Amino acid sequence: MTILDSIILGAIEGFTEFLPISSTGHLIVASEFLGVDQNSVTNAYHVIIQFAAILAVILNYREKFTLKKIDLWTKIFLAFIPIGAVGFIFADQIKALFTTQIVAIMFIVGGVIFLIVEKFFIADKQHTIDDIEEITLKQSMIIGFAQVFALIPGTSRAGSTIIGALLIGLSRKASAEFSFLLAFPVMSAVTAYDLLKHYKDFSDANLITLGVGFVVAFFVAYLTIKLFLVFLEKFTFVAFGVYRIIFGVVLLILFN
Repeated sequence: MTILDSIILGAIEGFTEFLPISSTGHLIVASEFLGVDQNSVTNAYHVIIQFAAILAVILNYREKFTLKKIDLWTKIFLAFIPIGAVGFIFADQIKALFTTQIVAIMFIVGGVIFLIVEKFFIADKQHTIDDIEEITLKQSMIIGFAQVFALIPGTSRAGSTIIGALLIGLSRKASAEFSFLLAFPVMSAVTAYDLLKHYKDFSDANLITLGVGFVVAFFVAYLTIKLFLVFLEKFTFVAFGVYRIIFGVVLLILFN
């Protein structure tokens, strides 16, 4: 992996991790185009850029990471349980699903679902939750079960949680914010698991390459979170639905 590869993949991770367009799917496709082999170096690299994305969430929402917000974090960790349990139990079966064709199909399916949900979504301020701290335990569990679909490659963790949140009455902004915070336990668990599994790979990695990827992923993720919320103040998720469908079709054409 070259420095340029590190910059490109770090930017893709930072930009796509918190948008409903599947960071994993984009990284798989980008790696294919760049000719980056999946080896010990890339294993270490993926751990680093995931950690960078986690830090971006913490910095953006540092006021939420206090003991005063224990009720909110109870709901967030409750929402984490379904994907944590299913992901742990069916880890091998999930890995077997990682093919470009499945990624492409799920991009299209997710895009269609976004368009359908937006078609019937009504932003009624009297009945729409705009503050994530007002979410109930039941609602957080529903969002958690929706997130399980993210285990299918190409579905998008952010996309699954946002759809689930929209369907139970959260505003677009609140849906995105809950998705951001829910990323913290999910990505922390994934990063910790990957670190334990691939810690030996760091001895083979170029520290400069890892450092560049970390910095790029962090700053791009930090800015993406802020700009995404600004975008949702004026626009809907329709553009993401259309993009997912187009991207999925292009993948099917290119890799079949």
